[in-house]
Amino acid sequence: MAAALPPPDFTAARAALAAGDLNGCAGIAAAAVQSHPHLAEGHFLFAMALGEGGRIAAALQAIDRATDLAADNPEYQAQRARLLTLARREAEARAAADRAAASAGAADARTLDTIGCVYARLGDHAAALPLFEAAVAMAPDNAEYRFNLAAAYGFFDRKADAEAQYEAILRRDPAHGRAHFGLAGLRRQTPAANHVERLERALDAARDPIDRLRIHYAAAKEYQDIGEHDAAFRHLDTGNRAHKARTGFSIDADARNAFAIRTAFDRSGYFTGASRVEDAPIFVTGLPRTGTTLVDRILSSHPEIASAGELQAMPLAIKRLAKTPSRLVLDMETILAAAGLSPDAVGRDYIDRARQHEGARHGRFVDKLPLNFLYIGYIARALPNARIVCLRRNPMDSIWSNFKNLFATTSAYYGYSYDLVDCARFYLLFDQLIAYWRAKLPGRVLEFSYEGLIDDQEGQTRRLLDHCGLQWDPACLDFHANAAPVATPSAAQVRRPLYRDGIGQWRAYERHLAPARDFLIRQGIAID
Repeated sequence: MAAALPPPDFTAARAALAAGDLNGCAGIAAAAVQSHPHLAEGHFLFAMALGEGGRIAAALQAIDRATDLAADNPEYQAQRARLLTLARREAEARAAADRAAASAGAADARTLDTIGCVYARLGDHAAALPLFEAAVAMAPDNAEYRFNLAAAYGFFDRKADAEAQYEAILRRDPAHGRAHFGLAGLRRQTPAANHVERLERALDAARDPIDRLRIHYAAAKEYQDIGEHDAAFRHLDTGNRAHKARTGFSIDADARNAFAIRTAFDRSGYFTGASRVEDAPIFVTGLPRTGTTLVDRILSSHPEIASAGELQAMPLAIKRLAKTPSRLVLDMETILAAAGLSPDAVGRDYIDRARQHEGARHGRFVDKLPLNFLYIGYIARALPNARIVCLRRNPMDSIWSNFKNLFATTSAYYGYSYDLVDCARFYLLFDQLIAYWRAKLPGRVLEFSYEGLIDDQEGQTRRLLDHCGLQWDPACLDFHANAAPVATPSAAQVRRPLYRDGIGQWRAYERHLAPARDFLIRQGIAID
């Protein structure tokens, strides 16, 4: 009779995973799965190694086996939920997160934080917050957990609590770029109370290029707050030049996509057919940082409307149904492949995806992904009852606002924002595409002026509600009293009544912005 095999050394596999040795972890876990297939831990660690290596589909197969063997293990369910979000299977991710949360009393800090991150990704920040708090209480020295908690506090306007968490991180790591950036954005700094000297020291200490980029942005924001405009621009220009050089970004792909969209919709048979989808979401589109969050807040202050945040549901619906192999959500191949898609199928896929997010689970909702302006033709045909709003703002204020705000550093969507002339070129692409939709889809898109709203709040709010098929409600004028969380860089602004500070802000940087201004003038775009 053969001797029983010794139990696998899962401690070594976990140590290898923690050290980033994915091959080492996978090797131990794979051997354990072969020799002891009834042990859930082997399947779990194999899934973790696969997932960290980017093999999400294979990782999900392995972790499904682990949760079959140990359904009540909160760590396994939490990591399964995380992998499901990466696979864009949000409804299943929510169910797995709920199962993990039900056993949270037995969870460790990492598991609590993971569940919280899943809820946050699904837009349920109220569910995420207590989990982040519990993770920090359990592991107070972990900067990642503290950062997630600080960000969550910021979404709920708990500035003092968020500030305490950021400061705790910086006491341990003075060059922590995300903490500096988060702290700078919490409030408007003053000449008497700011962090600019500490930020300059942090730059000297920072070695990671993304930390340095975030510190540059934090410094720029604080210098602007205190009126030192040359110093603000110097930090932005230095950080953005270095980041663009690292990424090798070219705006040519954006230009090709915009041209391909117009060319495609000019063809009579492109993306045609009936859609029977009755849902009537409201899409708030436009360039980022031009008032989209403000309009979202106004609309979601109406008792019939909820905010779903910035959903990826429409881009992902087109991408999934087009079945193109590239890793890019939008590219020439996907635009061409969308020709034969059914608008009804796209609309149903969109609604199915959107309803998995907290703000869109019931009733009418706002999807405020700004760059949905690229998808307006698809939205109009796939969702015949949808209402579409496009924010318009002074071109130079739009360019300045995009250049001075840090977006997701790994997203191809925002690569243009690290160069002034790229910002100007992207504005031109936007302007041309909106003009195209205006001619192609008369009456479907409300072009809504940020400056017009500031000048005539009630009149423009009534116009907005009328376009969206909503009855007048005075709560929409008091949008700043809306207590719902805000998970965008505009959180502080939309908690104030309307103000004029953002109009003409670019003028303080007119000398520095000359390349962008001159480009627009050459293209015949009025800058005033």
